[in-house]
Amino acid sequence: MVNIHQYWVYIMSNYTRTVLYIGVTNDLYRRYCEHKNGTIKGFTHKYKCNSLVYYEEYNNINDAIAREKELKGWKREKKEALIAKSNPLKTDMAEELEWI
Repeated sequence: MVNIHQYWVYIMSNYTRTVLYIGVTNDLYRRYCEHKNGTIKGFTHKYKCNSLVYYEEYNNINDAIAREKELKGWKREKKEALIAKSNPLKTDMAEELEWI
């Protein structure tokens, strides 16, 4: 039996899209809900980062963590360009995923 895991690197932003938060999770929907509802105190709660503007899926946690670190090291402009490729209007991708 093959056990396939799923992990996501994701970027959350605030309403005005002036703040970006990069994270990694094994349950994107659960993590999105935590950010959206403000149940996890910290950076995303403080800056109201509750819109999912980008995500990537991985089968290996080490690959996901490496990518998260890579993205966190990028300059803002490069992050914005990455988001623009798949989400040029910077909409909350939860709508596309039919979560809201």
